[in-house]
Amino acid sequence: MRILARLLLSGSEPPLAASRTALYGRNKMPRHYAAAAALVGAALFTGVAFAQTGKVTVVTSFSKDVTDPIKQAFEKAHPGLTLDVQNRNTNAGVKYLEETKANNQVDLFWASAPDAFEVLKGKGLLEPYKPKAEGIPDKIGSYPINDPDGFYSGFAASGYGIMWNERYAKANDLPEPKEWQDLAKPVYFDHVSMAAPSRSGTTHLTIETILQGEGWDQGWRTIKEISGNFREITERSFGVPEAVNSGQVGFGIVIDFFAFSSQASGFPVKFVYPTVTTIVPANVAVVANAPNKEGAQAFVDFLVSPAGQEVLLEPSIRRLPINPAVYEKAPADYPNPFKDPSLGARVKFDVNVSEKRSNVVDVLYDQTITFQLDALKAATKAIHDAEAALAKKDDAEARALIKEARDLIAAMPVTEEQASSPEITGAFTGGKQKGARQAELEQQWAAFAKENYAKAQAKAEEALKRLR
Repeated sequence: MRILARLLLSGSEPPLAASRTALYGRNKMPRHYAAAAALVGAALFTGVAFAQTGKVTVVTSFSKDVTDPIKQAFEKAHPGLTLDVQNRNTNAGVKYLEETKANNQVDLFWASAPDAFEVLKGKGLLEPYKPKAEGIPDKIGSYPINDPDGFYSGFAASGYGIMWNERYAKANDLPEPKEWQDLAKPVYFDHVSMAAPSRSGTTHLTIETILQGEGWDQGWRTIKEISGNFREITERSFGVPEAVNSGQVGFGIVIDFFAFSSQASGFPVKFVYPTVTTIVPANVAVVANAPNKEGAQAFVDFLVSPAGQEVLLEPSIRRLPINPAVYEKAPADYPNPFKDPSLGARVKFDVNVSEKRSNVVDVLYDQTITFQLDALKAATKAIHDAEAALAKKDDAEARALIKEARDLIAAMPVTEEQASSPEITGAFTGGKQKGARQAELEQQWAAFAKENYAKAQAKAEEALKRLR
């Protein structure tokens, strides 16, 4: 079509028409060619644009409950475009774009974790695009909605907190939690679940939020004390709300919209934002060398348009719009970060800090918690039992042993400075093949945790013997 337009503007006759001059005469042309010429001319000289068409391929960590309604609304708004949704968890999506960049077939990356977009931006895998939208503020709370360099755009906001099944809590006589540290109490032992941060971008943000909000040492202490009460650590983030909805587990650490969509679907669940949380935008970006760049840009524009923002309010999605005006159409009890400044106010989330140590934090969690969960739970249970006995019979030496046990569990094999150092971050490239240094660090961290948990359990059991 572009070639035809150039020929028309230049006055030249295309080869096909030239070959038929003898049959039709110079002033005549086939009807289908005349029609095409008229269409091009009309578009060129009246300013009418051709409709965007084709397949728009998006790699996303969002579940079908989120993507299906948006896909349907987008395709209805753009009849010539089809959204091809490829679901991968955040880390897998980033690795996929890295591995296929030489022959990229993806138009968009669509996920919650802003540090994942920073990684892609840093590797030159995104293309800047400023969406056409009105009424979108620069920030939500203290956090920028869009990348200042234009490589990715916020389309919804999310916070992180605790979801629980009311019926389960009542049946097991469990109180309603308010803060992260509540989940570390003995009463919640074996009643809590969370996805592995290495498998879920939203869980990674939750862990990073606690680390930034409480500091490295205290943050890991809180994370380990909570994790010691876990029933399980799941591979996918949506496995947690599904378990809470069904009553397989009572409490889950989740991104807010999982709980809101469950509530809208009639499940007997509640949700709370702890004080140490953050509200950050979920993002979308055009991939560099996108096969259908125009279609990708159309999807970004749709997400931030009033129509796209209103889809976020649907029961299966229930995400926080970034357009303040859309909240007028939300249910009365819908959280509104633009009117409730307390949401996420405690933590000034630093995406650069998070991006720099992202892989290290995920591997630290897996090697010291995910793969050592049984040992961590055994040590945690021994401490709970010893503290229960201490409450009935005070003993200074037993109290000291319990403190030593808790400190052993809380200890980390690297400091905050080391976790962000080039010497360690350089060992974790995120690729399929592990380097020798990465394997060495993983073994060291796992051995450190295993030894500490065994010592902690022994000290707690020794304390319990003194108290009997």
